[in-house]
Amino acid sequence: MGPDNIYTNDGTVDIHKNPANKNTTGNWKACRFILGNQCCERLAYYGMGTNLVNYFQKRLNQGNVAASNNVTNWSGTCNITPLIGAFLADAYLGRYWTIVGFSLIYVFGMTLLTLSSTVPGLKPSCNGADCNPTPTARESALFFVSLYMIALGSGAAKPCVSSFGADQFDETDDIERKRKSSFFNWLYFAINIGILVASSVIVWIQMNIGWGWGFGISAIALAISVASFFYGTPTYRFQKPAGSPLTRICQVIVSSFRKLNVDVPTDKSLLYETADEECKIQGRRKLKHTDKLKFFDKAAVKTENDYVKGSINPWRLCTVTQVEELKSVIRLLPVWASGIVFATVFTQMNTMFVLQGNTMEQHVGPHFKIPSTSIFFFNALSVSFWTPVYDKVIVPCARRFTGDVERGFTQLQRMGIGLFISIFAMLNAGVLEVIRLNMVMKNNYYDLECVPMSIFWQIPQYFLVGCAEVFTSIGQLEFFYDQAPDAMRSLCSALELTTLALGNYLSTLLVTMVSKVTTRNGKLGWIPDNLNRGHLDYFFWLLAIITMINFLVYLCIASRR
Repeated sequence: MGPDNIYTNDGTVDIHKNPANKNTTGNWKACRFILGNQCCERLAYYGMGTNLVNYFQKRLNQGNVAASNNVTNWSGTCNITPLIGAFLADAYLGRYWTIVGFSLIYVFGMTLLTLSSTVPGLKPSCNGADCNPTPTARESALFFVSLYMIALGSGAAKPCVSSFGADQFDETDDIERKRKSSFFNWLYFAINIGILVASSVIVWIQMNIGWGWGFGISAIALAISVASFFYGTPTYRFQKPAGSPLTRICQVIVSSFRKLNVDVPTDKSLLYETADEECKIQGRRKLKHTDKLKFFDKAAVKTENDYVKGSINPWRLCTVTQVEELKSVIRLLPVWASGIVFATVFTQMNTMFVLQGNTMEQHVGPHFKIPSTSIFFFNALSVSFWTPVYDKVIVPCARRFTGDVERGFTQLQRMGIGLFISIFAMLNAGVLEVIRLNMVMKNNYYDLECVPMSIFWQIPQYFLVGCAEVFTSIGQLEFFYDQAPDAMRSLCSALELTTLALGNYLSTLLVTMVSKVTTRNGKLGWIPDNLNRGHLDYFFWLLAIITMINFLVYLCIASRR
């Protein structure tokens, strides 16, 4: 490598704010610390969150609907707070310092949660499996404060981590750009190794040894993840914060409406842009003009009123790059919206799948009992299996047929395959519930806590969701990063995560509406506390229909891009 090629060309710097050296920073030498961080962090998060619906039921004495809605509301908040972290990262702090700051909040919240489940006077008073019908206000307040501190800390750091990892690969280098595509696959693989341990070992500890032990181990894993991230600091590449992206977006919108009566010139080279190779945002590349969403081109049309005392008024005249930033975000929105229903399917693994599993036989042999939430292990196992298979087998085979030598499938094709597979996950869950209810009806098991039907029959539905994740979730990660302008990558990664938030809130809305509609006139409804007397299968059929409609809409969206 010649002396002119030892530095990156994408504007990244090292920890000392010098141009990043390709030989000593970035690439896999930096990403190993990020992958280690995410493996341990997800172990901590899922070690706490996977079994949360059972904590609400067994320690806070909540019913099926209340427990399910509390989990989805919290999970939704975990995926709304990324907008906060992304804004601060892109505008002021940079991705690294945003991760550091919110990770400390995350650790404090996890520590507080551990205390709320172990210290007498702070934890709900229980005698074996029986707890006080209503926890005290202090016990509930401490639990929910710690829970939502975790939501803020984990959520705000999350979009920055994936973007920060991708920043370690120079997009102007062909070799490094190909490695970046593999990075997203291996990031998801590392995440699911953590989930494997969380859903098997930690969940078992919570249900058989104690909640305090389970939460405590999660807190220790989180501390290790933060240490791993800090340890890699000398090897990282850093993108400088570029100012508020929301301000730039608002400037384009305001400028466009101020020039409603201004015509856009046919010659687009007459639109306003800086003369330098870089745009006005330091260290960021200029974007080329596109012909779509032409209304916003008005913001870049030069007029006499654009100047105040010889200087450009940024609320009247914007660069082509600013206009294209806004266009890029708008073009993402239809694809973004299609991910909301997929997220609703995903969240069932922490709610309805668990409640279904609670009614099935969980014993393996006379003494060993598998917690229903531990079946989530097979989702993580599915992702861990399909991720390397996709990267090493499916992609090379797909290249022969699609002609896409870099990825095999386009990102949109990859996401569409996952959406299609998710339909079968809901159908499988519905069929299993029909079989279970038929057994209940034939044998009069209505008041039996666990039907003599092995919980392992749930494995296919978890495995299908995991397979769908490898296609859709990883595809979304890569798509939103690639399609984002340089200065808005954290924000666009956060935008992708908000689909999970809205998916959780949609699940809450569906469960609430279904509960209200189906319990009219004194009926038990589809999702009563005793599922043997309900119709959870109807809820799964409803989700399957919604998922099918969403897939068809997605095909229309993808075909127009």
